[in-house]
Amino acid sequence: MRELTPRQQQLHTIIFGTHTPGGKRFDVILICAILLSVFVVLLDSVTVVAERHHHWLFTIEWIFTILFTIEYFVRIYCSPARFKYMTSFFGIVDFLSILPSYLALFLAGSSYLAVVRLLRVLRIFRVLKLIRYLSDMNVLLRSLFNARRKILIFFFTVLILTTIFGAAMFLIEGPERGFTSIPKSIYWAIVTITTVGYGDISPQTPIGQILAAMVMLLGYSIIAVPTGILTAELAQEIQREKQSVVCHACGKAGHDMDAHFCSACGAELPAVPATE
Repeated sequence: MRELTPRQQQLHTIIFGTHTPGGKRFDVILICAILLSVFVVLLDSVTVVAERHHHWLFTIEWIFTILFTIEYFVRIYCSPARFKYMTSFFGIVDFLSILPSYLALFLAGSSYLAVVRLLRVLRIFRVLKLIRYLSDMNVLLRSLFNARRKILIFFFTVLILTTIFGAAMFLIEGPERGFTSIPKSIYWAIVTITTVGYGDISPQTPIGQILAAMVMLLGYSIIAVPTGILTAELAQEIQREKQSVVCHACGKAGHDMDAHFCSACGAELPAVPATE
């Protein structure tokens, strides 16, 4: 944690804080700019509008990109923990929001990815003092992260099953009934086991239909597995959050009761009332 100069401290209060009128105005202006920039990207994807006004839309988009780029580097400049901000959720989103426009200089069409800026609108939770909802979102994200290994094992198990079922269906039905290859049959197994059921290819023989029925029943059975994994992790994360300090700036929980600054964005943590 580095010491900030008076100028940096002033910028930090305005850019990262919402407890001052200047900080609130900055966030409201920023959110409006984000929505307008995304609206410009959406308009540019409409052929009729793009043919008539592409030059103006292109210019406006680059104005927003330059402004967001300046804002991103100012955030780094006035952050007491630069690396933590850059690797935090909002830090990564801030960077990704300006990246597509620069990628478009080398890869055509990349500018449309600028709609990722909508994630920055999540800051409205801080502006409207709805940090509890942002904190709840962080709880869900941490639960997903903690359950990643179990979900990954489950995913590979399902992948193995769909490969086996796909190969079996290829042998049973064959190319003459639409199952032209094992990869195409695996595609059918994935569509069936996930209960999507596009219906573009389907088994015609009795044996194939019996196998399809087994895959359908298995699909309904395995839906509950990732739900149970996530629910268990979510319950544990909620319990841990109740015993920690939540950052009012970014919503990150898990700080020790005696911590003074957020480990994610570097903002000052709220004081914990002393217990008798």
